Amino acid sequence: MLYYLYGPGRKDEHTDPHMVAAWDPLLAPDPGREPSATLTELANVLDAPVLALSDKRRPAKPVWHCSVRTAPEDRHLSEAEWATIARRIVAAVGIAPDGDLKACRWVAIRHADDHIHIVATVIRVDGKRANRDNERRRAQAECRRLEVEFGLRRLNPGDGTAHRQPTGPEQHKARRTGRAQPARETLRERVRLAVASAADEAGFFAALGALGVLVERRRAPSGDALGYRVALPGDVDKSGVPVWFPGGKLAPDLSLPKIRARLAERAGTTPPPRQPATVAWRYAIGELDPVPAALGQADASGAGVLVEVGAVLDAAAAAARPVDVRVHLRRAQRAFENATRSRIRADHRAGVALSEAARGIVYSAGGDLPDLVLAAFVHTLIGAVSVAVLWHEAHQHAQQAEAARLALAHLRAAQQEASTEPLAALRSARPAARGLARYAQQVRSALPDQADRILADEDWPALAAQLQHAERNGSDGGALLQRAEAHRELDSATHPARVIIWRIVRLAGPAPAEARAAAAETRTGLAPASPGFRAADEWDARHSVPSDAARPAR
Repeated sequence: MLYYLYGPGRKDEHTDPHMVAAWDPLLAPDPGREPSATLTELANVLDAPVLALSDKRRPAKPVWHCSVRTAPEDRHLSEAEWATIARRIVAAVGIAPDGDLKACRWVAIRHADDHIHIVATVIRVDGKRANRDNERRRAQAECRRLEVEFGLRRLNPGDGTAHRQPTGPEQHKARRTGRAQPARETLRERVRLAVASAADEAGFFAALGALGVLVERRRAPSGDALGYRVALPGDVDKSGVPVWFPGGKLAPDLSLPKIRARLAERAGTTPPPRQPATVAWRYAIGELDPVPAALGQADASGAGVLVEVGAVLDAAAAAARPVDVRVHLRRAQRAFENATRSRIRADHRAGVALSEAARGIVYSAGGDLPDLVLAAFVHTLIGAVSVAVLWHEAHQHAQQAEAARLALAHLRAAQQEASTEPLAALRSARPAARGLARYAQQVRSALPDQADRILADEDWPALAAQLQHAERNGSDGGALLQRAEAHRELDSATHPARVIIWRIVRLAGPAPAEARAAAAETRTGLAPASPGFRAADEWDARHSVPSDAARPAR
């Protein structure tokens, strides 16, 4: 560790490595400032309490390491400020409590302007192990206090519901092996998709296999599964053994008991019919539509709805075909995952219809999905996630609200990609002058309060074309306009004509009950959906879609 911290770095990124603080500056030699000091000498001084123990009492991993980093926009801290921060961190986590003369030995090394590394041994001078219970939570709590005191960017306090981030070695291994992301990230996405697609526990494990995931189940003497772990084919350690991840280590809601709680509400349901993609996605739009109203219900019901909104997004991110749209949906899915978990225990019964919509997308028979339907789906999803932000803010879920806001930004980018071509096609299909005048009169009659804004919108010709298309398919344009306005207010819409287009696409399609009736009778397994997910992985390998890196590391 010391050789790395005092060295040039993997890409010569380390500059002027030196010590800014230590358990005892008089006893700790600094190879960065003292010409006669060596790394071996410093290592021996740090290791002395460990080496004083018998072989049986020495821990297998005696070294503790923590990096502390400021955000890119923060000012550069002085040496004295970094020394104070280091002392505060080691005291907070139990490495060196204030005033404890027999605590662990530690040093803080600075080799860049924006961060330090703290290295310690976990054995105290008196030969006891340091008490580091809940060290992550204690370190983060101290960081939140330091941010305020030093005027740094303030991060939201965590609540223990976020998934584990890949470690440095996991990220380095992904780069070394040419993977688009660490195995932990890929496995978490695939397990979430398997949960979204399953009606029962057997279906969940079958889905994992169909998605190319290695699975091992931990069983009781009775044969019942107590837990599971997963691995990616080809992801092995130096001994050639697969690198396994227990479900609960991927994310708190992916343990087998938590998955069973969700699947229990789907008991008695059957795999969704093999239906055209258009029917499945329209049905999902119909089930997403009432989400804003549902989030105004009891806390447990709202939490359950958000869980299954995440499932719909998981399915859409895997199945969406236009690459430019899918990349934004996947980024939104990665962000929104953190908004599906909170300390409020979810009532999964509230999200059963949404879970069915998610499975419908996963199991759909494929085929071309009209651009207008995809754009309308993303528009509806934006409405649901927008209210999710407000729901989390109302419950003071700072981390979850920020995750939902980040997902919203990616969804708006997806909406831009999804809507550009269909809107351009509608504008080119605008009715002739006489027809345009007739539809303008229709708007004034149906929506007198909004008519001026709609007719001044740049997307008005596209709306007129959509009304013409709806009428040719037997719909009443005036009635559709009135239903579109009644659906939700238009005053806040920047482009009211465009919003009405997406609502008409939704309203002109079959209602949820009709969508079910229109489905084919043939039922199928997960296989039709798997290629969509794998295609996304192949695209990632070529274009390296990153995980969200907006959260600064501290």
